[in-house]
Amino acid sequence: MRETGSNETNVHIPLRVNGEEHEASFASYKTLLEVLREDLDLMGTKHGCELGECGACAVLLDGQPVLSCLVLGLECEGREVITIEGIDAGGKLHPLQEAFADLGAAQCGYCTPGILLTAKNLLDTHPNPTRGQIMEALSGNLCRCTGYLQIFEAVEAAIASTIGAGEKADVPQRAARAAAKSQPTSKADRQALG
Repeated sequence: MRETGSNETNVHIPLRVNGEEHEASFASYKTLLEVLREDLDLMGTKHGCELGECGACAVLLDGQPVLSCLVLGLECEGREVITIEGIDAGGKLHPLQEAFADLGAAQCGYCTPGILLTAKNLLDTHPNPTRGQIMEALSGNLCRCTGYLQIFEAVEAAIASTIGAGEKADVPQRAARAAAKSQPTSKADRQALG
């Protein structure tokens, strides 16, 4: 970390976000959430409660979900940050994004980026979780629109689409049908992208 200019509160550090190196200059008191949105123009990560209670600002930091409203940007020097903009594969929706769009789990879409990143971490560490494990992993992400059932089913549909719909016995029928769909609506795609 290098201090810049006469203003001792500004820092100039390299940040690795979504696989790309960025040179960022920002006030040392800024949270990662503020740096992502205000300095790197990555708007998918959402401002929620700013108290670490809602999960809307969740990102992956070195592969682990963190609440970006509680992490200072300068703490991320030399670490890998993944936002919702970074989970797609070359312009193709991630299986979680596809399932959220297909099942209407995005609803208004505000909480969706944080939920998707938390769910991605779960599937990266436990590729075939139970409904209970999904519920526990997402317990820190609040959604006021869905009632959570569509969210849990969307995670299960993503599992089914990646390992084969017939191989996961406890995937509900609706989730298995959604895994077989090929084209989500463009509005749903946008919501699933954050």
